[in-house]
Amino acid sequence: MTLSEPIEQINFEKGYIHIQMKEKRISFCQGKGSLTHNNRDFIAENVDRSRMRDNYTFIRKDIGCVYEHLFAESTKRYNAKQKRNDRKIHGTYYESLFHKKPSNSVVTAADKRKSFYEDVVQIGKKEDSGVDTEDAQLVAACLKEYMAGYQQRNSNFVVFNAVLHMDEATPHLHIDYIPVGHYKRGQDTQNGIAQALKEMGFGSGKDAIARWRKSEIEVLNQICLAHGIRPLEPEKSRGSMSVKEYKEARQEADKLKAENVQLKSENEGISRELTETKAMLERANKKKVQLVDIGSIAVKPTIFGNKVTLDKNDYDKLQALAEKEVVSVKRTRKLTAANQQLSKENTELKSTINQQAAELAKYKKPATISVKTLMKSAKETSEKERLRSDLQKAKSFISANGLTEEFHKYKSNTKNHELE
Repeated sequence: MTLSEPIEQINFEKGYIHIQMKEKRISFCQGKGSLTHNNRDFIAENVDRSRMRDNYTFIRKDIGCVYEHLFAESTKRYNAKQKRNDRKIHGTYYESLFHKKPSNSVVTAADKRKSFYEDVVQIGKKEDSGVDTEDAQLVAACLKEYMAGYQQRNSNFVVFNAVLHMDEATPHLHIDYIPVGHYKRGQDTQNGIAQALKEMGFGSGKDAIARWRKSEIEVLNQICLAHGIRPLEPEKSRGSMSVKEYKEARQEADKLKAENVQLKSENEGISRELTETKAMLERANKKKVQLVDIGSIAVKPTIFGNKVTLDKNDYDKLQALAEKEVVSVKRTRKLTAANQQLSKENTELKSTINQQAAELAKYKKPATISVKTLMKSAKETSEKERLRSDLQKAKSFISANGLTEEFHKYKSNTKNHELE
């Protein structure tokens, strides 16, 4: 045994006996209220059939018979006082409240009253007090002792069905009861949990049931301590859910918790973007001058709070300035658009000019070449004319001196040499 383990010290005159206490958590919550399940008229999947013989029934009575026993005489007394037939209760008290025959499941009336209530009581968990553990019988003994004094402690909660289940994961009690209250007006004895709690000394209001439950848990704590169990704080109630439904709900809750972490992270990013967007909108709204808003301002003769009353002339000036501002904004927009159009046209003109310059260059270059060619051609023509003139003079000289025949022979011999 370590120092961290819980112990109790019992003084026997001169010495001490150290007893190790087992820590177990108590569960005390509202049940779904199904008598067919509790009494095993219906056997769920989580029930071990081989252990059903270990279950213990404290009381089992028909709910219809119990209602008749509790409220029949009171109903007769109430009807006897009524002079009008339409105010009398016709049929049984149960049927007048719930408009149906007695049921083995909880039925809720129009005024929120339930046909019966159920509490599920458990000590420990499957890991430390399951039906397969050595402490199963220990917690079962504690639960039996607790149930033994239940009706005496709670005289206005009439228990008509109570069982100890030993055939599921962990030993636990199902306690089903009808709350009975007594009234000065109307029917003198009725199903009424608020009045029942008040008569048992737990006061009135929404906290009355919590005070009663705390009192019952304390009784169970004392029983546990007497059996060597140190009770831990009760777990939160699972409400009217079954064990299977509760487990599924817990799994779904864990899944949602993980998703919630991711959503929170995403939400922070969205919130930042939203804040930035709002700031931008606010800045934009401050710059806007809405003529329709200015025109809707009413001139008031007095001042209230933060409101300012303007003279009619001042107001007209303010509106005129606002109109000028709006016109100025519109004009600026038009000028901006016009400037953009001009820039576009200027760019197009520059492009056209460049194209025309390129075309012009094509014409300039050939013109320069043509002049040079003409000058060269003119020189060549002049030389040809001179040579032609000289040739004509030579022919005239040859003919005048009788050398024509000799010239032709010379010319013929020269041509033959060129061909060779």
